[in-house]
Amino acid sequence: MLFPIKVVDIELSRPLNTFEGLEGYMGLWGLVRLHGVPLGYVKAPISLGKCSAATLGKLILEDYSWAIVSQLLKNGLASPERAGDGTDKRSNPLAGSLAIETLVTLPPVDFLADYADALPLVTVAVCTRDRPEDMRRCLSAISQLDYPKLDILVVDNASKTEATQVLVEADYPQVRYIKEPRPGLDWARNRAILEAKGEIIAYTDDDVVVDAGWVRGLVQAFLESPDVMAVTGLVVPYELETEAQTLFEDYGGFGRGFQQKRYRLAPGQSLPWQWLGAGQFGTGANMAYRKSVFETVGYFDPALDVGTVTNGGGDLDMFVRVIRSGYTLVYEPTMLIRHRHRREYAQLKRQLSYNGSLYALWLKHAIAFPRQRMACLIVGLWWMFYWNIRRLIVATLHRTRFPRELILVELLGAFKGITAYPKAIKRAKEIVQQHGWQTDEPIPIPTGTSDHTADLQSLPSTAVAVRTIELSEPLQPLRGLAGYKSAQVFVSWKNSPLGSFFYFSHGQDIEKRTLCQQVVDHFVAKLLDPSQKNAWDSVWAKTVDSMTRHYGWVTTEDPTPIPDAVPVSVIVGTFDRPDDLRNCVHHLQSQQTHRPYEIVVVDNHPQSQLSTSVKAEFPNLVWVEEPRQGVAYARNAGINASKGDILITIDDDVTVPADWLEKLIAPMANPDVMVVAGNILPIELETESQQAFEFYGGLGRGFGAFTVDGQWYDLFPHKPSPVWDLGGTANAAFRSTIFSDPEIGLMDEALGPGMPSGVGEDSYLFYKVIKAGYKIAYEPKAFVWHRHRRTQAALRKQIYNYSKGHVAHNLTTWLKDSDWRGLAQVLLGLPLAHVYRIKEYLLRRSNYPISLILLEMRGNLAGPWSLWRSHVRVAKAGRSSPVLPKSVTSQSVAAPLRASGLSKESGLPLVSKS
Repeated sequence: MLFPIKVVDIELSRPLNTFEGLEGYMGLWGLVRLHGVPLGYVKAPISLGKCSAATLGKLILEDYSWAIVSQLLKNGLASPERAGDGTDKRSNPLAGSLAIETLVTLPPVDFLADYADALPLVTVAVCTRDRPEDMRRCLSAISQLDYPKLDILVVDNASKTEATQVLVEADYPQVRYIKEPRPGLDWARNRAILEAKGEIIAYTDDDVVVDAGWVRGLVQAFLESPDVMAVTGLVVPYELETEAQTLFEDYGGFGRGFQQKRYRLAPGQSLPWQWLGAGQFGTGANMAYRKSVFETVGYFDPALDVGTVTNGGGDLDMFVRVIRSGYTLVYEPTMLIRHRHRREYAQLKRQLSYNGSLYALWLKHAIAFPRQRMACLIVGLWWMFYWNIRRLIVATLHRTRFPRELILVELLGAFKGITAYPKAIKRAKEIVQQHGWQTDEPIPIPTGTSDHTADLQSLPSTAVAVRTIELSEPLQPLRGLAGYKSAQVFVSWKNSPLGSFFYFSHGQDIEKRTLCQQVVDHFVAKLLDPSQKNAWDSVWAKTVDSMTRHYGWVTTEDPTPIPDAVPVSVIVGTFDRPDDLRNCVHHLQSQQTHRPYEIVVVDNHPQSQLSTSVKAEFPNLVWVEEPRQGVAYARNAGINASKGDILITIDDDVTVPADWLEKLIAPMANPDVMVVAGNILPIELETESQQAFEFYGGLGRGFGAFTVDGQWYDLFPHKPSPVWDLGGTANAAFRSTIFSDPEIGLMDEALGPGMPSGVGEDSYLFYKVIKAGYKIAYEPKAFVWHRHRRTQAALRKQIYNYSKGHVAHNLTTWLKDSDWRGLAQVLLGLPLAHVYRIKEYLLRRSNYPISLILLEMRGNLAGPWSLWRSHVRVAKAGRSSPVLPKSVTSQSVAAPLRASGLSKESGLPLVSKS
């Protein structure tokens, strides 16, 4: 898990900025917005302490072009700027136009302007307990809200000090302060209902920062549909500075996406059991209600949520009760807040244990609503096995990005939640006996007699309303739909029909914003080209080009180079191939670079003295003798002897182009990239064996660049991560610091060529890097030429070793890392793969020789024995000394060691080559 992550806002209607001063951050998360409307996150790399505007522009175009165009169209459809002067549309050049050149120039539409005379008073209720510093941050943001009719209320829930009261009365005179002595968040929420002056109550927590348009977003959702009784909103992270905060957001956070969602039961429909998993609706940190709804569905249950033994569920309980009663709940992403996640790991651990409150919620509903008991049982069993137990099994079989300890804590919390609700009810009754209710009358909370469902609603007429809209004019609400179940809306452009769509209006008018959304969802292609005379590909290309030019986005830029002062060590392992070594070193010394770099040659068979002539020809080489046979031994010796901040490993039988070195290390300008693997191409295909090896898969991994990280490691819960698809150490660069990272270390000397196990030292090293949460980049531009084996005997030996090594690698992940996926691959994955390939050969759908399939099977069967023999050999020869925390010359390329955090100046001289 890489952290910290810089969290920023990116407003597309303003020029993109380059974010600087980001040294120490491992990435940037930008909340992309257009005219304040959130579209999604862009996750961008940081290069040498900054994230450039060009990088952001490229990523935004790749990920959000469609969302941007859709939002521009929705804005344009409603914009009064497109209207003519009433007599001659030619007097207004924007009249009727939906061209992208017009849309990008239009100001944002204020949909609330239609309700200017009927804007409701909104009570903003912040429930808090003994967190005055958080309260100050929260109230400062609330004071900046862009809404004219506010009633701000702080409910201080059984605080032990008067710090919050002093803060409010001294610094925020416009805020009303109420003390609620009964401990429990739902007691505070109920007190807010009693004290609220507004017809809408918007709840938030003291550890959030509300967006300036927060209230406008929620009010819009209420005004659009009278049957909407609850609105929840988008929650984004305020910061991702610590491991705990990053883990929580990676776990799912509080956000529920960037699309509006409406939850409503059809007349007569029972609540689906899936909806009892009420976390999908939103969170109590960002929710709002019509005050009148509480007289129908009851108040918050004081036996639930923080401050009780259930430690949660009060908000989710209310969501379900609102929907069960036949009302509509809307998730509205423009209702935006920023939540400050728990910074400490212990706090996160405690928070996740509170998720067991879901089981208290389901028990409460099983008691209160008898008709839903089976649904409560189903959702409880499903959640227990799918979410709690399944994830724990997966995390036990192999390490996942989300720690098993936290999964286990959440599971244990589930068992506590099952028994917590009866205790909480008893405690709530004791509080009532001690303090009484908050009013003279009991607070209405359904406890077991009523079961309000949508079948209590009157059924609307089955008649379908017919309406028409003209897109060359700004859209207006569709009125007069009372009594109609749905509407068929016919859409035209300059009196030429484009099509129609159905909308289930449930007897309510279709407001302007909703109408714009529906039109864009159904007719986006026709909106961009109403004439329908052009091919869609050309229309879309023109749209993106116009948008890019208007916003001034630069989508290409020269990559930021790693400073020339950063030294590099190139490690070449060799075993009695002096001619190949001579050719390799000759091309290494011809690199086009201004940085200091050294060439470290490791002779893995010094007894033969076959390579000494090369040593004499190139006196500037760093020469290391490693008599213990094995590629991993040789490379580890080279690593220990190297002085560079970046270490490159290659084989002696490769030829490197003159610009290879700089291309290979270029991706390391991003501090979260720890390894770069380059492409490996055949220098010749003269023999059938060389051709067969390339057909077999060769050593290259294609011509498209890609990057993988810890999430890629977790994408394969039931099979090993295919790290062999990332490349190999015949052409790879590493930050020197990873070899002293306790989670990575040196190459495993029981794996690789020269050992009975065959191969696997590179794939296992990549596995450890990914498992540790770091990134590996594949850069095809950094290619080398490799001389494949020329003879059939050499080819068969190579394939046999690969087959042994694949098994050895997977068994190593099982034996050393407790990753049961490796064992599953050996026992199930490989046999099934061979059966499939034999079947394809027999059906003549594959021409891969059956003889090679049988050879691979022999190699797989020899894998366990070969791995054991390798370990015996290493036990006799000894392992290489571990690398101590490496000093680095440049902080810009030295990713921090998460365990030690050590880094210091080196000052070690290297041979410079220009």
